[in-house]
Amino acid sequence: MRCPFCAHDDSQVKDSRPTEDNSSIRRRRQCSSCGARFTTFERVQLREVTVVKSNDRREPFDRSKLEQSVILACRKRGIEQDRIDQLVSGIQRQIETTGDSEVPSSRIGELVMNGLQQIDSVAYIRFASVYRDFGEARDFEEFASNVRDIADA
Repeated sequence: MRCPFCAHDDSQVKDSRPTEDNSSIRRRRQCSSCGARFTTFERVQLREVTVVKSNDRREPFDRSKLEQSVILACRKRGIEQDRIDQLVSGIQRQIETTGDSEVPSSRIGELVMNGLQQIDSVAYIRFASVYRDFGEARDFEEFASNVRDIADA
């Protein structure tokens, strides 16, 4: 593991333990060159997954990109980072366990929408506005009224 301080290629693991939700391993490392200590996290990746965009462009699945879109939807909503991490880990697990090497971006969007709907209606509407490409205020109104009707039922 490369040292973030001096860029030396060798470091020694001093401590290793699972995170609270057991989705990754936290490792404390020490650089053998400069002696600096730093923390790394390792996540299990079941398989390489390629995301197929709506224009048929393909790119590797990027957990951080998924996480950033969820964080953006949840911004200023008081949703704890742990809850966001659980949602993103759950979506990643669903994607990797399908057995498919390619997944349409629309499937990922639906998984995020389903997850956000359970967490926070405002975050759900925010994500939907980008995912479903709302063009006018009327689109927001219609979608929000559907969300309200479902919540009241």
